[in-house]
Amino acid sequence: MTSKTKGIVLRTMKYSDKASIVTIYTRDYGRMSYMAYGMYGKKSAAKAANFLPLSLIEITAPHHPNREIQTIKEVRTSESLLNTHQNPIKSSIALFVAELLYKTLKHPEPEIDLFDFVQDAILKLNDLDAGIANFHLVFSMQLCQFLGIQPNGDMENPVYFDMLNGVFSPQHPQHEHVLTPAESMLFLKLIQLDFDDMDSLKLSRENRNNLLDKILEYYKLHIAEFYGLNSKAVLHEIFS
Repeated sequence: MTSKTKGIVLRTMKYSDKASIVTIYTRDYGRMSYMAYGMYGKKSAAKAANFLPLSLIEITAPHHPNREIQTIKEVRTSESLLNTHQNPIKSSIALFVAELLYKTLKHPEPEIDLFDFVQDAILKLNDLDAGIANFHLVFSMQLCQFLGIQPNGDMENPVYFDMLNGVFSPQHPQHEHVLTPAESMLFLKLIQLDFDDMDSLKLSRENRNNLLDKILEYYKLHIAEFYGLNSKAVLHEIFS
């Protein structure tokens, strides 16, 4: 049955001279793979500009439950993200977020609250003119809520953050996956931020990059087959 759904572009991979496979997180079906034909042709209904990382699109396609790859019939941009895709810092953050989502959202099951959270975050990034240096950190921590790995524990005495068990504790755990007291305090502050006040956390270059490394280490400990992100190096360079 042919139907329409909103989607968030996570990755585009060339399949042949005439076709590409696009991984999209959709509002109605969850993560899906689509074949897009003639992406670079002048008369194509699926333009390459529609499939930049985190593009917000509306897809018309037959959805067959037993097929791993669907075929896009029509696609259009649902929200313009020119401010993101034309800004080198924002586009690098978008690349990071898209890769993070690609490596964590793996199931073809709809989660409307998650889709709406990601869509709202993308629009927030697009609209902001300044104060975006912590965006990728705040996004990564807020995503933990939807992945079921939200840190918790003794927030009143958060001396150490036990990354293996995902809890704050006044006692040093008996393993090596633990943040120092200084790192733990920054981690706690980061968890308490949202996109409206994320610029209130002032971080040095070293602290920002170290926090990113620790967040991705936390993901590795709790998400199956999560081995890190290639785009991390780009953000380290941008915020150096």
